[in-house]
Amino acid sequence: MRSTPSAGINSLIGWGLNSLTEDQMERLHVGTLEIMQSTGLLVDHDEALKILEKGGCWVNHKTKVVRFPKHLVNEAIRLSPSNILLAGRDPKNDFMMGGKNIGFTSFGTAVQTEDLETGEIRESTLKDVKEMAILCDALENVDIYTPPVSPTDMPDSSFELHAAAVSFTNTSKHIDGDAESGARCKKVIEMAAAIVGGTDELKIRPIISFGVCPTSPLQLIGDCCDVLIEASKNHLPINVLSMAMSGASTPIPLASTIIVHNAEVLAGIVLAQITNPGTPVIYGSSTTTFYMKHGTATVGAPEMAMISAAAASMAHYYKVPCYVGGT
Repeated sequence: MRSTPSAGINSLIGWGLNSLTEDQMERLHVGTLEIMQSTGLLVDHDEALKILEKGGCWVNHKTKVVRFPKHLVNEAIRLSPSNILLAGRDPKNDFMMGGKNIGFTSFGTAVQTEDLETGEIRESTLKDVKEMAILCDALENVDIYTPPVSPTDMPDSSFELHAAAVSFTNTSKHIDGDAESGARCKKVIEMAAAIVGGTDELKIRPIISFGVCPTSPLQLIGDCCDVLIEASKNHLPINVLSMAMSGASTPIPLASTIIVHNAEVLAGIVLAQITNPGTPVIYGSSTTTFYMKHGTATVGAPEMAMISAAAASMAHYYKVPCYVGGT
C-alpha cells in the first residue's frame, strides 16, 4: 500500500484550505436537491431511464427528463463507499482513496504531444501511451496512471482498447481507464479480469477504474450512461466528473456553477447506486471558468482552484472520495 500525505487534518499536519463552511455546504446541497427534483436532468439513454424509473425517479419518456426525489438522492449518497481501493498490479502500489488521503495522477486523453526528440507538437500515438506508462510507473509521486494521451494512430472504433492493453503491460500501478461505449468498457473489464484471475477477483482488487463526464448543463448522454452502467454492474470504481464551465454552460456566479456541477455528479451517483447498490463512486471535477476572449476553458485559472476546493469540500461533506483536475 502506498503511503500518502494528508490534507487539513485537525492536528494541522499537512496542508488544508477551508473553502466553504458547514452552513454553506448545506445550502449548496439543498439548492442542488431542489434543482434535481423540480427541474431534473436530461437522460438520453433508454436503459438508464428504465433503471432510474424502477429505482423511484420520475421519468418523462417523451422529453427524457428525469426528476430525482430528494430522499432518493440522499439515499444514493449514503450507499456510496467512503473509501475505495484502487489496486495496482503490484500490491505495493495499491492506493486507498478516501478521507483526506492525497494522491496524484497524470491527467488524461489529450490528442497531441510534444515530441521529445524534435520538439514538434504532433498527434499522439500508441507508442506515446506506452512510454508514458513506463515513465509514470517509475515516478514515485504518481499514484495512479491515467493515460495522458490517446493513440490517434489506432482505429476510432477501438483506440481505448489498444491504450488499455499497453497500459496494463507497462505499469504496475492502478489505471484510470477510458471507454467510449458500454461494449468497449466491457472489453477493457475482460482484460483486467484476465490479469487478476476472474471477475470476482477484480471486484476485490480493481486494477482498473473508469471515468464518465456529464454534459453541461444538466445532461447524462448515451455513452456516459453506457459506461457508468457497465462499470457499476461489475462493481468497479467510477469517477463521475463534471466539466461545467462558468459563463458558458453554467451561470457566471461560481456558487451557481457549483450547484449545476453538483447536480450532474449526484445524478451519476444515483444511477450507479440504483444499478448496483454500493458501487464505489468518485466525486469528480474538472469544472472551471470560460475565457470569453478566446473561447476556451482555462484550466490554470484561479477560479478553477476555487471551484476545485469547493468540489473537494462537497465530496467531504458527502463522505465520498474526490478527484479534481488542474495544473
